[in-house]
Formats: sequence, structure tokens, C-alpha cells
Amino acid sequence: MTKKTGNQGGNPSVLDNLRPLLIDVALPLGAYYLLKDALGASTFAALAWSSVVPAGRTVWGLVRKGRANGLAALILTVNVVSLLLGLVSGDPRLMLAKDSAVSSTVALGILVSVRLGKPMMTEGMKPFLVKGDRAKEAAWQRLVSGAAAHSAAFRNRERMFSVVWGLVLLAECVVRAVGAYTVPVDTMVWLGSVIVIAAMVTGFMVSGALAAGPMARMLAAETEAGRVERPASALAA
Repeated sequence: MTKKTGNQGGNPSVLDNLRPLLIDVALPLGAYYLLKDALGASTFAALAWSSVVPAGRTVWGLVRKGRANGLAALILTVNVVSLLLGLVSGDPRLMLAKDSAVSSTVALGILVSVRLGKPMMTEGMKPFLVKGDRAKEAAWQRLVSGAAAHSAAFRNRERMFSVVWGLVLLAECVVRAVGAYTVPVDTMVWLGSVIVIAAMVTGFMVSGALAAGPMARMLAAETEAGRVERPASALAA
């Protein structure tokens, strides 16, 4: 008999959900203080080397999936450009400011994607709502294609989800850019992580209340409607 694991159904575990936060925030922060305080590296060198892991993870994600993800590509591009600028100038504050450049570029990319009718954040949200369920996947397709009763409302909420994240990232960009040039570098290294976490929590709460929550309810209703229609059509046949 094969023992079932808690994650066998396809739903991500708590560790799966926290892994990006640990890699992109906790690991670079720990690496910075290890390099600077324990190994005696300069502030600029510590900032540069602590950026390697998140940048490498972005590249690996692009290679592993075999296709370009718009959000990952934006982050990677801004990281590479800002690191090169930092290397030329040797300014640790510019290295800190690059994080706000990432946020602003991604935020603008998200908002432009909404304007073009292809909300960028949908790719990250959809798996959490569909959860690998075929009936929910079919319901999602009916809702986004306009074939369902609540399609217009569903698409509005889909766009709202990306708009919320775009605005949250723009706000984070402004706060971190100001901090990069007004707060001591050592303080801003850990404060920047606090700002990121606060922005993430705000984004999840607001986008959940305004978009993801209503979308989940509409998706559940459409899924149930699809299950009712199938037996009815089978009887009619």
C-alpha cells in the first residue's frame, strides 16, 4: 500500500508557498550580513554578491520552463542592468535603489498588460483558484471566453487583481527609492526586506478582497453550473 502524502493532491504546502520568500528575501539578507560582518567584504561587494541567488533563480526558472515568463523576464532585465550600473559607479546606494527600479518596471509592465487586455498576474493567480481541478479549469475557460453568465464580472475582477499589484509595487518603489538615499545603508538592507514583506501582505489582502475572493466564488458557481448541465444534457440525449 502506498502512503499518501499531504501534497499529493497538487495543492502547494506551506513550505512551497514560503520558498520564494525565503530565497528572494531571507537568503540575500543573510548573505549580505555574512559577507559584510563575518567575512569583511565591502558594502558594495556584499550587496552585489547577495543579489546573485535571486538573479540565478530567475534565469533557472526561464530555462526550466522553456518559455519566457513576462514577469520573470522583467525582473531579470532590470537586475542585470542595475547590477552593471552599480559595478560601474561602485555606489552601494545605487545597488539598493535597483530594487525599487525592479518594482517600478514590473509594476508598469503589469499595468500595461492590463491595458492590453492580458493581465500579467493571472498566470500566478490561476493555479491557486483552479487547483488542478478539471471542472474548475473548464469553468475558468468559459468565464474568460465570455461563454458564462458572469464572464464580464469575472474579467473585471481578473483585471482588478493585476491593477492592485501594479499599484502596490509602484508604492513600494517610491518608499524604497527614498529610503535608499536617505536611510543608512546597513539599516536600509534589512528595512528594504521589511518594506517588501509589508507590500506583499498588503497586495495579498487587497487583491484577495477585491479580486481573488470574488473570482473564487464565481468560479465555484460556474463549476457547479457545469456539473448540473452535464447530467441534464445526458438525459436529453
